Amino acid sequence: MENSLKIAVLGLGNILLEDDGVGVHALNKLKDEYEFPDNVSLIDGGTKGLDLLPFIEDLDKILIIDAANFKKEPGTIDTVEGDKIPAFLSSKLSVHQIGLPDMLFAAKLMDITPSEMFLIGIQPKTMGTALEMSDEIKNQLQSLIDRALLKLKDWGVNVTKKTASSLPDHQ
Repeated sequence: MENSLKIAVLGLGNILLEDDGVGVHALNKLKDEYEFPDNVSLIDGGTKGLDLLPFIEDLDKILIIDAANFKKEPGTIDTVEGDKIPAFLSSKLSVHQIGLPDMLFAAKLMDITPSEMFLIGIQPKTMGTALEMSDEIKNQLQSLIDRALLKLKDWGVNVTKKTASSLPDHQ
């Protein structure tokens, strides 16, 4: 049976600020290496904040991937669910807090909040101005992606790995 729920994977962060860009890097790897069914959208949210509102309208579920300050060792992956996400972000525990809490609050006011929200975050090490992520985050990127894929599977999404011949050539 095909899953008819509208689901989005939202990668957040600024790729110019080292580990802050991890959500976007994870999303790009998902796009490059995996095939998703038509009911799943992959959204590069970057640092858009309120501009993301139209993208979440009519969604049933949203999976957010981002750098988040869990006050743990760099590279630690953790999750926040449902109504706890806006509170977590508003408490300044998220490194990507500008805009996202406002967007989620506006969505709630407009009654367009997805019925299920799930944040997978990774504790950043550094947020300086550079394109490269720290080794701690690079080494955990696949684990972060695996957690996202596991959550999508829990939601009934059938994701398949692309074959070597269909992978993009980034030379």
